[in-house]
Amino acid sequence: MRTKKLRKDALAIFKAGVKAVDPVIAVKQYFRVEDGILSVENRTYDLANYKRIYVVGAGKASAAMAQPIEEILGDRIEGGAVNVKYGHDVPLNIVRVIEAGHPVPDEAGLKGTRQIIQLLQQTGEKDLVICLLSGGGSALLPCPVDELTLENKQLVTKCLLKVCATIHEINAVRKHISKVKGGQLARLAYPSTLISLVLSDVIGDRLESIASGPTAPDTSTFSDCLHILDKYNLRQKIPVAVIEHLERGAKGEVKETPKADDPAFKKTQNAIIGSNVIALKAAREKAQELKYNSLIHSSFVEGEAKEVAKVHAALAKEILNTGTPAPRPACVISGGETTVTIRGKGLGGRNQEFVLAAAIEIDGLEDVVILSGGTDGTDGPTDAAGALADGKTVHRAKAQGLDAEHHLLENDSYHFFKPLGDLLITGPTFTNVMDLQLVIVG
Repeated sequence: MRTKKLRKDALAIFKAGVKAVDPVIAVKQYFRVEDGILSVENRTYDLANYKRIYVVGAGKASAAMAQPIEEILGDRIEGGAVNVKYGHDVPLNIVRVIEAGHPVPDEAGLKGTRQIIQLLQQTGEKDLVICLLSGGGSALLPCPVDELTLENKQLVTKCLLKVCATIHEINAVRKHISKVKGGQLARLAYPSTLISLVLSDVIGDRLESIASGPTAPDTSTFSDCLHILDKYNLRQKIPVAVIEHLERGAKGEVKETPKADDPAFKKTQNAIIGSNVIALKAAREKAQELKYNSLIHSSFVEGEAKEVAKVHAALAKEILNTGTPAPRPACVISGGETTVTIRGKGLGGRNQEFVLAAAIEIDGLEDVVILSGGTDGTDGPTDAAGALADGKTVHRAKAQGLDAEHHLLENDSYHFFKPLGDLLITGPTFTNVMDLQLVIVG
């Protein structure tokens, strides 16, 4: 097959995966009202039993998720507020949209979260609260405990990101310095009935990790947080007030986050309406439609981006040489979320770095294309979702004076791919279920 067609097909397959987790479509599939009866998965709610309905939420997709909720419930909604990343606003009639900082929380996010808390504090037993959560919700729902400041929380987040702590570790600490995370939003909503619709952006779809689990029981503890800080030698870099708060919690002097036996969860339903697996399956269907022998490699891809890229490049070589794990033309699809250890001073993101490392590995190979992209349309602090490369990418780059190895060393994948026209630019997709990687061999 010609490389041009492979590249075109790769883009079509990626777009099909993203479309399958469109928040509007996802909400309408799981949230239905007929004759005054609301159905969410296998549970029903008689809307006549509720005095007021409120909508709250946080995440890159939360405003887009609120659109079909407004369409379905109309003037039954009393009010609400959702926090979204800057640039992810969509027009709503009732629910207020607050744009805020991500991945580091800012003052706008704090103000928006305080509004959500105030709203929840006025709800009662006869009210229904609908919570909309998606990727980015952790940073977009900041409200530190009274002893701490937003600056304290920003520094903690930056420190954990810098040492490449896992998302589960970052969230554990976030929960224990927050008023809303780790099931505490459910506690604030109680005794109202709470329905939480969730777009998953974490490996394994663990509810307690998505947006730091504001409506799910928390299994982490204050002691766990102290162990995490010790693991990365961060005690000397974290504000003293944070350390003191966590230590007081470990001694039982501060109330723990709510666990599974908390009464709030008896009136809470959490429903995952979109995930990486759903996107992968849709991508596979599109690849099959395009006549590729396609398979899903894994939805649990994680680790250093450039190392994971070598494994995917090895898959391409295996297909070329042995026809396994799929005969040509083949499309191997993966999903998850890699990390990047920043050592250089360049610009890029985990998906772009993944593709740059893969481009080096597949240099000179015929009929091979590798793509990696974030389903939210954002990869690192750039306007790209990711990138794509083929066996001639490194050669084309050399002709323009670009050294692939140097750009990889400097974590400068963006400035490598931009002159080549190989950046994957989608703009905000208003969804977020981690990343998709494609290995296509014609």
